[in-house]
Amino acid sequence: MSLKDRIQDDMKTAMRAKDKLRLGAIRLILAAIKQREVDERIELSDTQILAVLEKMLKQRRESLAQYQNAGRADLAAQEAFEIELIQSYLP
Repeated sequence: MSLKDRIQDDMKTAMRAKDKLRLGAIRLILAAIKQREVDERIELSDTQILAVLEKMLKQRRESLAQYQNAGRADLAAQEAFEIELIQSYLP
């Protein structure tokens, strides 16, 4: 099973469980993957998907630091959740 298939299966599971927070984060991941596929007109391999996930992880970490410095605990919690989710797909 490819990484993309695993992410899509997790999205279906989150939909069935009505887990809106997890579903939203997974949709962000799939949107980033799809955007890169459309831009480059290719089907991404697992290695390329990992690169997309690592880029997203870096962005989330930077956002988390900014939210914590600004005292926005609600937004920081959302970013922390997305960081954990993205890390679950990395080796």
